[in-house]
Amino acid sequence: MKKLLSLILGCLVVGAADAVPARVDYIFDGDTFSAQVALSDDVDVTVRVRLINIDTPEMNGKCPYEKQMANRARNVLSALIPRGTIVELDNIKDDKYLGRINANVFLPDGRDVGLILIDSGLGRPYKGGKRQSWCK
Repeated sequence: MKKLLSLILGCLVVGAADAVPARVDYIFDGDTFSAQVALSDDVDVTVRVRLINIDTPEMNGKCPYEKQMANRARNVLSALIPRGTIVELDNIKDDKYLGRINANVFLPDGRDVGLILIDSGLGRPYKGGKRQSWCK
């Protein structure tokens, strides 16, 4: 099963020269959600999508402030891309966790979801490595 999932995700990543439409299923936290992606007319796969190069507070954060901010980030993401919303995934990359991809995510009106979270103070640019603390 893991080999099949890796093969399917590999096809998605390799074939992602253009933006890929995805239907939002579930919001996990401020920077991760699940979505249905059509591989063909009759084959859909569910993938976990993490906003690429974005860090939001963790739901199981290290302090009450981080947990509060994490809930706010998840609520904002849920409002931006409620279940059933068709978003565009672009710049798709494989993730360190099996079954998850990293991608830029765009709303139907073309706005970048990650930039909206950053502009609202609920996200930060992230290029890997040690995360900056959200605790005050």
